Amino acid sequence: MPTRPQSPQPSGTPRWVAMVYRPSSEAWAVCAESPHRSPVQYALAEMAHTVRARGGDLEVALWGPGAGAWERFDAFAATTATAPVPAAEASSSGPQRPSRLTERMDGRRRQVLVAGLGKAGLHDLGPDDFGAVEALAERLDETTVRRVAHWLALAAGRR
Repeated sequence: MPTRPQSPQPSGTPRWVAMVYRPSSEAWAVCAESPHRSPVQYALAEMAHTVRARGGDLEVALWGPGAGAWERFDAFAATTATAPVPAAEASSSGPQRPSRLTERMDGRRRQVLVAGLGKAGLHDLGPDDFGAVEALAERLDETTVRRVAHWLALAAGRR
């Protein structure tokens, strides 16, 4: 199996950029970018879901600002990895790492809330807004999050 080249660093001012590897052209391409991390992760999750539903494999790289310069983040790689966590790592004496399903569900609750805010016309979200989304996603169950998103969508239709 041929090895894929490393994702190149995006150009310009550091922001959140997702890059996807395209085997047909053997190149990396920008697939999402934003000044905020959540919309990029949402786009990546939706893309991964679609590609996997079609039986494909997706390789992505997430770049963002770190100490005023570009930094590559592996946070999304943990949610898209197909290999299970080895038992030796899972039983370490450190704090218990959440299961892959728990991580996916937390990410999905964030996505539902951000999508609901988008339907309500709130697209220009700041760091405080994403902090509030994070807090809600951590405290609410899936059903409640979907209900809140539904209320936001209804409110958007009444303008």
